Amino acid sequence: MVQQWELTAEEINEIAKEFKRVGDNTYLDHAGTTLYSERQVDAACKILKENLFCNPHTCKITGDMVDQVRYRILQHFNADASDYSCIFTANATAALKLLAETFNFGADDDQGNFYYCQENHTSVLGMRELVKTKNQFVLTKDELLLNLNECRDKTFPSKDENAKSLVVFSAQCNFSGYKMPLELVSKIQQHGLVNEGLQVAGQKIKETKKPSKFYVCLDAAAFVGTSYLDCSKVKPDFFCVSFYKMFGYPTGVGALIVSKRGQEALEKHYYGGGTVNIAMTRENFHEKRSGFISRFEDGTLPFLSIVSILEGFKTVERLIPSREGKSTIERISCHVFQLAQYAYRKLSTLRHSNGQPLLQFYNHNGYEDKQYQGGVLTFNILRKDGSYIGFAEVACLAAVHNIQLRTGCFCNPGACQGFLQLSNDDIRKQYESGHICSDYNDLVDGVPTGAVRISVGYMTRKEDLDQVIEMIEKCYLSTETTEKRLALIDASRLPAALQHIPERLKPQLKEVCIYPIKSCGSFKIQEPWPLQPTGLAYDRNWMIVDATGMAITQKHHSRLCLIKPVLLLQKGLLEISFPGMSSVYVPIDLEEQENNATVNSTLCQSKVCNDLVTGYDCGDEVAHWLEDCLETPGLRLIKQHKQRKSQEGGTKEISLANQAQFLLINRSSVQWLAQKVTSEKEPLQNTIDRFRANFVIETSSAFDENDMEMLSIGDTTFNVDGFCTRCQMICIDQHSGQKTTEPLRTIAREFEGKIRFGIYLSLRDVPKEGSYLSLDEKLIITKKQTK
Repeated sequence: MVQQWELTAEEINEIAKEFKRVGDNTYLDHAGTTLYSERQVDAACKILKENLFCNPHTCKITGDMVDQVRYRILQHFNADASDYSCIFTANATAALKLLAETFNFGADDDQGNFYYCQENHTSVLGMRELVKTKNQFVLTKDELLLNLNECRDKTFPSKDENAKSLVVFSAQCNFSGYKMPLELVSKIQQHGLVNEGLQVAGQKIKETKKPSKFYVCLDAAAFVGTSYLDCSKVKPDFFCVSFYKMFGYPTGVGALIVSKRGQEALEKHYYGGGTVNIAMTRENFHEKRSGFISRFEDGTLPFLSIVSILEGFKTVERLIPSREGKSTIERISCHVFQLAQYAYRKLSTLRHSNGQPLLQFYNHNGYEDKQYQGGVLTFNILRKDGSYIGFAEVACLAAVHNIQLRTGCFCNPGACQGFLQLSNDDIRKQYESGHICSDYNDLVDGVPTGAVRISVGYMTRKEDLDQVIEMIEKCYLSTETTEKRLALIDASRLPAALQHIPERLKPQLKEVCIYPIKSCGSFKIQEPWPLQPTGLAYDRNWMIVDATGMAITQKHHSRLCLIKPVLLLQKGLLEISFPGMSSVYVPIDLEEQENNATVNSTLCQSKVCNDLVTGYDCGDEVAHWLEDCLETPGLRLIKQHKQRKSQEGGTKEISLANQAQFLLINRSSVQWLAQKVTSEKEPLQNTIDRFRANFVIETSSAFDENDMEMLSIGDTTFNVDGFCTRCQMICIDQHSGQKTTEPLRTIAREFEGKIRFGIYLSLRDVPKEGSYLSLDEKLIITKKQTK
């Protein structure tokens, strides 16, 4: 059957013209933030350039413009301005925090209850710490849905009775994309919760002495970007939104939208600038403003960002106009659902050669009804034997293919726990094993700690989904053809691969490399080389930063590997070359020359792995050279000055490397890996260079390095600090700058999702002044003691 798409081909083409900056990237994290159109930002800048906006507390014109945006927001949700008020906040999280701080549950001896759904964003869980009632209960989705089918006679208290209960749930789950039936809102408002007084999640709900009046808050942040919240039909007391999830720009602005009914449940104590009629300092006296909104917006609003929201509305309505009785947002809702349904159907057909499904999906109702499912697909990838592939590996391979998606729990621990069928003990075990939110600790004892999420927006194309489907199929699907290739390799694996290394051969140091400029090419050392407390002299002493001052790396600029630095120690110069360009030279000891007033340089600050670093700017000549080389404006070359500092203030004896003073790999291990790679064959040296090690050794057996406790090269001793966890940089050919899927895919396959290869070293003792390290020195390995 031919797919009938909501958007026309002409509309899709026009949309693509306004997102040219996406280029070859495939962006599929619209639940995290959607993308802004270039014309949208241009129009927002034009408004700022052509108008003089003053502080709204000073200028009535600016205040009127802010109010105009409020009305436009309410109009979008079909919310009558006489019945709803829009309070601007920093984001949806800030809106939930404001509600938690100000909701009045009633008197101490007669308080209402606080209910929240298990499948909620972390920001809802945080409300537990602020709400002014101890009666708190968590409801599963099914427990909440009971209220759709059951009604009770319930006498509401009059307005002067104190007990008030608050129920918070997500209009759309940001983990699975499930849309909660919004008829729940009126059911709960009219009848309360049918399971009041019953066991909920193992807890007995406390009955209030008087009937409790129920209020409903919708966390609509994940819903409203691609679905229509019609407040003329669904009338929540409160709902919260973040505008970057709707329009991509601006960030830092959200709203808590409150109905007249909801207003009577809020009681705010704190006041700031603009929220009082009078405040005295020598007497504890103040009078709050009478207007509801003006009591809740403390201080000066981000009025310039608020004004930019108007262009968001205009952009989506221009690109996707109303048609055939459907509004813009209704057409967007159909479009994203069709895309998600298409991807789900394609991915569901993928099976290994033994019939095992390739993917395990996490959703409640499948992808047959857009009323209950948004444009989100969440899953884990399975091997042929049914074991899980870690999401960290998937994220790395996606990055190699220029695909941006989301992995982890997506700040929804309850949904993650439910779909992955983890007990509380399981979660504690994962935490005790070192897993925390947002890390890449994706498997603990083979059990996943999170999942992979694809989410689409109105600018997503079918071709974007084809890209990610092709990547998953190419990298993970086990077919008879791939199994035959693996069987041929297995027949001649380790012994034949290492025949050139006699068993009696002692370990050898084969290469010593430094990387003078962070993320650029290597400089292979042939002569004795000085050692410093931070490591090998001049290793990662320079870095290239962009116009924002952040260091750039091969992850986003793969051609950095073609920039070749050569240290001319006798001349005191660093020569930097790039194919097709004349070399450029910078002084090695810039700080000494600056002290002698021979060059003009400035100090700047940047960050490496969250550490603060200070560096010398190496001047305009090399900066312009780098801009031409990488075709990127605003680049500067910075040389490290002084020690790195952690954010806590401590210093680190390390240069601009990410993790450790030294990185070691074993040539024998790389040889073994090269034999296991089923595609993209290349010379062994090219594979070795991908790992960007300082020391390349060769031992009689692959992975001898994994058992090392210490290593000595001549008179210098090193501690082993642990394994190196790899990222997508090993998928960049250091001789061409081309991206591949190997060897990361094979490493993940062979080591059950753990992308570790090589070990980190650190100096056991501070080297004496004048210490050198030579390539021909004796190598002594101390292995770990086995019990």
